[in-house]
Amino acid sequence: MGKFFGPVFYNLGFFGRLLRAAGFYIRYGQTGYKMLIKQILFTFVEALGIASLLAIGIGAAVNAIGIPFLASLSQERLIYTLLITIITRELGPLLTAFIIIARSATAIATEMAGMVISHEVEAYIAVGVDPIEYLAVPRFLGVTISVFLLNIYFSIFGLAGSFVVAQFFNPMPPSVYFGNLLLSLTLPDLIISIVKGMGFGMVISVVAVSKGFAVERATTEVPVAGLKAVGTSFGWCILLNIVLSALYYIVNGF
Repeated sequence: MGKFFGPVFYNLGFFGRLLRAAGFYIRYGQTGYKMLIKQILFTFVEALGIASLLAIGIGAAVNAIGIPFLASLSQERLIYTLLITIITRELGPLLTAFIIIARSATAIATEMAGMVISHEVEAYIAVGVDPIEYLAVPRFLGVTISVFLLNIYFSIFGLAGSFVVAQFFNPMPPSVYFGNLLLSLTLPDLIISIVKGMGFGMVISVVAVSKGFAVERATTEVPVAGLKAVGTSFGWCILLNIVLSALYYIVNGF
């Protein structure tokens, strides 16, 4: 039990420390804004290509499978609700998190671990610079903002990809198709999607930074920190997704 709850309490404490440092950083951390922008460019902008491809593929697959099936039940209009449920509410935020984990969690963990092994973190402390505020907070904010933005981008491209496939089954003007999507989109759908995106971003950044800082002396610990960051981030994001989805269905009904 201690082996499980120990890291959990450590990460919760580290998360609280990050939140406190983030407030100070936002008010006074102008020197670190360049690092924050670089983190957003790497995590969000450079991930747009793979996110676009995956989103369009998912949207197309949902329509290609869903439209014929629903048509056999004379329930074609349910395709819009199905698209919102899968792309915007459930699969979109989780796949976005997986993309960021694969790209950024490893990079952040290994970078932080390398700085610990090379004593760069000790050097920051020696000159009076808080490594949490200067190193961890820009990555925490950058990853959280990036997952939030990429989640929105994923939803837009996923729904756009579904429109292309829908034309082969039931051609219609874009205004009609996207108008029906907007009618199926509810405020709770938007809220849960945003909450998931922000939550996944926080989880990924906290785990990646904490795993990087947790190394001790050997250089062989650097790749291990990256692997641990990926595995732990996957597990916690899946668990968080289950909890948030369950709360959504409890509040709004099945």
